[in-house]
Amino acid sequence: MRARLLLSALVLVSACQSVSIDRDYDPTRDFAAYRSWSWQEPAVQFRPDDPRLDSDLTRQRIRQAVTEQLDQRGLRPAPNGTQADLKVQVWLIVDQREEQVSTQYGGGWGAPGWPGYWGGPGLIETRNLSYRVGTLQLDLLDARDGKLVWRGSAEQVQSERPQTPDERSALIRKTLARVLEHYPPR
Repeated sequence: MRARLLLSALVLVSACQSVSIDRDYDPTRDFAAYRSWSWQEPAVQFRPDDPRLDSDLTRQRIRQAVTEQLDQRGLRPAPNGTQADLKVQVWLIVDQREEQVSTQYGGGWGAPGWPGYWGGPGLIETRNLSYRVGTLQLDLLDARDGKLVWRGSAEQVQSERPQTPDERSALIRKTLARVLEHYPPR
């Protein structure tokens, strides 16, 4: 019985492993006019403000991945002393979430009164599953008026398995590539 419950919990969590991407933008903006960018300080922000999450290493990985992705889309860092077209800010948000999982055991097969009906006691077991969800959000703001013009985010259930530095870098690069996949909007 416990194995069946564990299996259903694992199926639920593995179903949540996919990355959920969300994008929004101001359709009245001319995205072709944006050619340069600079960081909106603080460039990378963390929620919650937790030292296990907020580190110079993570901040460096995110900044490098953003720079690479924006460069691939034709956006260049603004030269020193000049105003950029866009300001860039990134948020790394980790939420603790819970979900109830119910599993039914026993009960009847078939319909009462029909041949082949097998009846028995039914049992429903409900468990609370606790997990962490990480969101990496990228905001692009018009540098002239400070208004948000484009936002992309990726949300994913966090793995409990420790990751190597290379795995962390690859995950951040891959996630930001997916977030910016449809930038500029058409």
